[in-house]
Amino acid sequence: MLNVLIRPVVIGCVAALSVAATSPAFAQAKSLDELLQQTRAARSAESAENEQRIREFRSERNQQATLLKNAKNELASLERRADELSSQFDSNEEKLAELETTLSGKSGALGEMFGVVRQVSGDVYSAAQNSMVTAQLGEERMDFLGDLAESKRLPSIAKLERLWFEMQREMTELGKVVRFDATVIEGDGEQATKPVVRLGTFTAIADGEFLTYETGVEGKFRKLPKQPSSTYVSVAKDFVGETSGYHTMVVDPSQGTLLRAKIQERNLLQRVMESEGGMIGWLIIGLTVIGLIISLLKFLSLGALSAKISSQKKNISEPKESNPLGRVLQAYYKDPSADSEIIELRMDEAVLKETPAVERGLSIIKILAAIGPLLGLLGTVTGMIQVFQSITLYGTGDPKLMAGGISQALMTTVLGLVMAIPLILIHSMLASRAKGIIQTLDEESVGLIAEHKGGNAAS
Repeated sequence: MLNVLIRPVVIGCVAALSVAATSPAFAQAKSLDELLQQTRAARSAESAENEQRIREFRSERNQQATLLKNAKNELASLERRADELSSQFDSNEEKLAELETTLSGKSGALGEMFGVVRQVSGDVYSAAQNSMVTAQLGEERMDFLGDLAESKRLPSIAKLERLWFEMQREMTELGKVVRFDATVIEGDGEQATKPVVRLGTFTAIADGEFLTYETGVEGKFRKLPKQPSSTYVSVAKDFVGETSGYHTMVVDPSQGTLLRAKIQERNLLQRVMESEGGMIGWLIIGLTVIGLIISLLKFLSLGALSAKISSQKKNISEPKESNPLGRVLQAYYKDPSADSEIIELRMDEAVLKETPAVERGLSIIKILAAIGPLLGLLGTVTGMIQVFQSITLYGTGDPKLMAGGISQALMTTVLGLVMAIPLILIHSMLASRAKGIIQTLDEESVGLIAEHKGGNAAS
């Protein structure tokens, strides 16, 4: 038993000594007692240190418990606050739904008004963009109307009043005649500032010439490439010089469309020069010129013959070879003593010889006068054939495709009538003058024959 007890003690001491031997504090122990004392001191110090650690742990545990308690209290407070906020949120949601319903009901009329304002602003903007008033008032109102037409907010009262003012100002300017300086684009493209007279929003003139309003070049005016007839231009020039009172003036209610169409109108000569009648039209013109030349030459020849015959009538006893009456008289004076019947036959023959020369060319004029309407009818037929060919190929959807044939048909008809009517009148006049010359020859020859017979009867 004692042996058993001593062994553990020895083992414990050996272990303690081995531990103490490894520790720096026991490095210098010289006996077991000293080692024991050192061991006791080490245990005492270790116990004190452990007590200190236990106290610190308990202190930290109490502190952590306090923090945990505070956290639990704060969590409970926050949960109560969350419940309150949740209840308040639900209440606010209900109030917000009620207010949105009220707002939707009250803003319905304003929404309709906003749409109407945008539409009206767009319409006024388009009208102002094409209005001559913009050139006078500037681009500031265009910016306002454009912004209002594209706005996505309800307009303010001031903007609504401005919109009403711009509409009223445009209507007011419609009835005014105003003179102001504006940029005018000349025919060659150069720009110059000139005094412009504006009649409402319809017509503008500068230097007595009509202008058109250019909407795409910042409110500038452009001179027409070609002015209308002198009748309209003279009225415009007289109107520019006036300063007061009522005066006559040409107004284009289409703001330039009618003026542009007016300057594109062509007279008969222009249509002829542009060959709207085709080859038949040129043929009619050529024959007309030939007929007029023949008529002119015939008119001059008959005038010369009339003058020579009148001169010969003053001196019947001395016939001349240079005129028809002189040649007829020569047939009498060739053998005045011959028998009356022979002289009569001889003078009739002389008159018959002179008749073709006097009437030469009249038949050609008459034929040309008759050919004119026939050629016009031919051009009409060919033009209508062209029209029906266009209809067959392209249908009737585009009238311009048929305009060429119709124009040719009408132009050839007009040219044929223009050729026939004056040639008929000229032929009638020339035939009357030729008949008068032949009648003069007949009268003089009959007079000589009667005188010859009277002389023979007296003898």
